Amino acid sequence: MNTQHSMKTLHREYLVDKTRIGFIKFIFEAYEGVAVITTLDARTGHVRMAIAPGLAEDAFRIIADLKKDFMFHAV
Repeated sequence: MNTQHSMKTLHREYLVDKTRIGFIKFIFEAYEGVAVITTLDARTGHVRMAIAPGLAEDAFRIIADLKKDFMFHAV
């Protein structure tokens, strides 16, 4: 039985390099189903992530990798 349905979607907000928002969305689209990125303020690089139930570890691993190349700070 799959227990993922009993968990909730995690919502996290980040400040990222505003020139990289499209790239970040592209990366998470490539990891289909892990998270959806919503731009809250393109001028400041403020984004919200909706992380799929059971996939937070995967999402945070991707974020850790992206942080090596540009700003990606939790708000």
